[in-house]
Amino acid sequence: MGITLRCIDCGKEFEPSGIYECSNCGGIFDVVPDLDFIREKISKRLFDSRLGSREFPYRSGVWRFRELIHPLVKDKEIVSRPEGDTNLYSHKKVIQYTGIENIFMKHEGENPTGSFKDRGMTAGISEAKRLGMNLVACASTGNTSASMAAYASMAGMRSIVFIPEGEIAFGKLSQAMAYGAQVFQVSGNFDDAMSLVQKSSRELGIYLLNSINPWRVEGQKSIMFELIQQLNWSSPDWVVVPAGNLGNTSAFGKAFDELEKLELIEEIPRIASIQATGADPFYRTWKEKKEELKPVKDPETIATAIKIGNPVSWKKALRTIKLTNGIVEEVTDQEIMDAKAVIDSSGIGCEPASAASVAGAKKLVESGMIDKKERVVCIITGNILKDPDATINYHLGKLKGISPRFPNNPVVIEASLDAVRNVI
Repeated sequence: MGITLRCIDCGKEFEPSGIYECSNCGGIFDVVPDLDFIREKISKRLFDSRLGSREFPYRSGVWRFRELIHPLVKDKEIVSRPEGDTNLYSHKKVIQYTGIENIFMKHEGENPTGSFKDRGMTAGISEAKRLGMNLVACASTGNTSASMAAYASMAGMRSIVFIPEGEIAFGKLSQAMAYGAQVFQVSGNFDDAMSLVQKSSRELGIYLLNSINPWRVEGQKSIMFELIQQLNWSSPDWVVVPAGNLGNTSAFGKAFDELEKLELIEEIPRIASIQATGADPFYRTWKEKKEELKPVKDPETIATAIKIGNPVSWKKALRTIKLTNGIVEEVTDQEIMDAKAVIDSSGIGCEPASAASVAGAKKLVESGMIDKKERVVCIITGNILKDPDATINYHLGKLKGISPRFPNNPVVIEASLDAVRNVI
């Protein structure tokens, strides 16, 4: 079947290879599948038959949809742990907090390295293996580095991660180090690290695995494929997603566009892309109806996973918002951490950036954009253990500029039964 890489700016097409930027204009690529060919090969019944399969690679919630992810890759080239098959949760505390009667949380923190990044990384590393690559790299605020390091190690590849010095949660840094990546701490922020890894990739022949790599986006489409399957092939009214480098926003729009064209869904859900107030260039671009993004030079937010001032996928993300009649919103660190506390106390748990989705859903209900009776799915992007310092410091009231609405402080007691009795 024919698959091409198409520049989103000039439209020039290329054969799938190790490139990730257009040689004509410098734009980034979409993977363009032959949907007419795919339509004859797939069905809801086929994908449902693979649910619960022990057969490789269909145990994976990504490769269960392989025809829609990367039909060129062979079984021997697929690197999978497996990933996906993440659960949908609801809880009365979150319902009460947001005011939404039918709110669900899809917990991507249940992936092997604790975040949604594993879905894109299995596709990206598998493509690297197909191409015969031995050295891969990424810039990261944490989760991408953890995921790439793990999958590269499984594939027998060397990996290098470029991280902003002092700007990464220890839970994520420890993963990258433990999985064997060479860690470069870059003086500056994520955008500085991203610029350096791109230059290194071009000059040194390193295979780049940030979401500028179109195969990462292809893997992340599976979040929506799986969600629709979990909802018995029906669409929610809204999907609300945290937004940093905008890979998920980009992937979700592409997923729904393809699902509709393949007649696997009847309606495309609306997508709400939620940024942190201190790292909100996409929100500003959308709100001001600009055609060009103005980067935030020094982004600042407690939600380090979305602390990005110059997102590489903003054009694809803007296309998603237009396609889905969606919206872009911003939430403060206060709103993020309070929403996180509610999610955590529901027994579900998440890292700070994940809670932007629930905080955003609450804000959109209050503004009247989302009706409280609509069916809303919030994407929880990372595991609660990714950033334990933020959790502890929230409850202790030690986060600058944040007054915890839902603190749960430890109580110091004497080692006696009477002390226990008096407290409880």
